[in-house]
Amino acid sequence: MSAWLFDLGNTRLKCAPLAGDRAGAVTALAHDGLEGLDADALHARLDAALPARIGTAHVASVAREPLRVALLDALTRRCARIELARTLPGLDGLRIAYAEPSRLGVDRFLAMLGARRQVHGAVLVCGVGTAITLDLVDADGRHRGGRIAPSPDLMREALHARAPHLPLQAGSWVDWACDTGDALASGCLGAAAALVREAQATAAATLGSGVPLLMHGGGARALLPALPQARELPALVLDGLAIWAGAVR
Repeated sequence: MSAWLFDLGNTRLKCAPLAGDRAGAVTALAHDGLEGLDADALHARLDAALPARIGTAHVASVAREPLRVALLDALTRRCARIELARTLPGLDGLRIAYAEPSRLGVDRFLAMLGARRQVHGAVLVCGVGTAITLDLVDADGRHRGGRIAPSPDLMREALHARAPHLPLQAGSWVDWACDTGDALASGCLGAAAALVREAQATAAATLGSGVPLLMHGGGARALLPALPQARELPALVLDGLAIWAGAVR
């Protein structure tokens, strides 16, 4: 039976067959939390995306516990074995900076693993989901540390929660906005892009040379126009999960 990879976040579930040491074709299922995807809907979507039986499911989750439990319940019905990924102090030449590696989000850990297979040298990894995460890895595989900040979507949600008259989704990124929706979009996206650019500059100063920037996550594409040197690799976490799966087999 086949092995599959599952990356569960707070708004999307991504899955792919394990293809050697990387992810195969990726299917993304939006869920927007339990309110947006009940158990029956989850089973129906998995039925459409997956084989009837799976040998091993390798799961990485940073979602809320009810979502994780719902996914594991759905997978239990079709999988012979389920493996839950966790952050390790080191793997595949990567060495984590945290004194307590378990406190580093497994998505960040896996994204760094995947990035090191893409770039032979130092790399700056940026994930854009509910939060923006940035992690610097040097050419020797040493994780130098990272940063976490609100994503543009989360910035807008926070503003809307405190000031409901501010639109939650309207607008697009322009240099100088002439309406509130565009001003919000430009401000939040611009703040995120500035954070990433500053991290790039700091990474270059830390390591003594420019560092490639790899981006992943549902919000990454919206930032690409402001970050022309970035490469978007949507399956980076799943590729890292494939490396993790190979290590635990």
